[in-house]
Amino acid sequence: MKASIPPTCRVIRNEPMSRHTSWRAGGCAAFYALPQTLEALQSLLHRIDKTEKIEWLGLGSNTLVRDGGFNGWIIATQHVMNDIHWLDNNRVYVGAGVADAKLARMCQQKGLTGAEFFAGIPGLIGGALAMNAGAWGSDTWSHVINVETMNRQGEIRQRQRDEFAVSYRHVGNRQGEWFIGATMQFDDNKNTVACDSNEVINIRQLLAQRADSQPTGMASCGSVFRNPDADYAARLIESCGLKGKRSGGAVVSEKHANFIINDHHASAGDIESLIETIQQTVQQQTGISLQTEVRIIGEQAK
Repeated sequence: MKASIPPTCRVIRNEPMSRHTSWRAGGCAAFYALPQTLEALQSLLHRIDKTEKIEWLGLGSNTLVRDGGFNGWIIATQHVMNDIHWLDNNRVYVGAGVADAKLARMCQQKGLTGAEFFAGIPGLIGGALAMNAGAWGSDTWSHVINVETMNRQGEIRQRQRDEFAVSYRHVGNRQGEWFIGATMQFDDNKNTVACDSNEVINIRQLLAQRADSQPTGMASCGSVFRNPDADYAARLIESCGLKGKRSGGAVVSEKHANFIINDHHASAGDIESLIETIQQTVQQQTGISLQTEVRIIGEQAK
């Protein structure tokens, strides 16, 4: 550290990341920071030495921290950048700390359509921007007009959509910056009546469909693998007979094969081992290389 930590930023040393990730597994972060304001976040970044590693974490629904922990800073963003501002022409500015499901609900209340898919993504807008998260045939960057980013020095920059290389579950050309917000555009449903509309029904239907087809309410990260071109990861995994496959406390869901469940005090090593087994088996049997959606960070246990 170059100087003292800002007073509006709590820092915990050696914090178990199993407390902050949806898999409920993983080692400790050397430093776990919870800035309460954007200014505190900027100040913290300015004070962290450039040699130290930094990762941002939202709701922890797409991250696995290895059992050896993360020897650096994990910055929790759920208490900052959580503003929503309604603009003209069906546009909205949404902060990176806003929950995806909240954006879906707020758009529904404003009579805007196109954001329904966010209701099924268990994370924050920052993560959705970073990986172009999507569901039910829609994705985040189809609605992005421009974004705000922050670099390691805490400097804020306005960037246009066409400055990024966006593809399925991937956003390139980020230049060492993190997303802190985005201006997005949705459709105006003139026939929508707030809180009593087809939109409400659609969101409910989509969530019911999700509950029917996915192991909701269990410790998982959501979909582990990206869908390959013209196919589905879940179909490939199931076709290889891997439903119910286990590694320690981690098991491939019987309900949806692209989910790995922490079934019984799984370690991060159990989960990563099962990920590798799935990749190897699918590659051997189908010739297809499955790529992960989940971020895996940190060091292996010694």
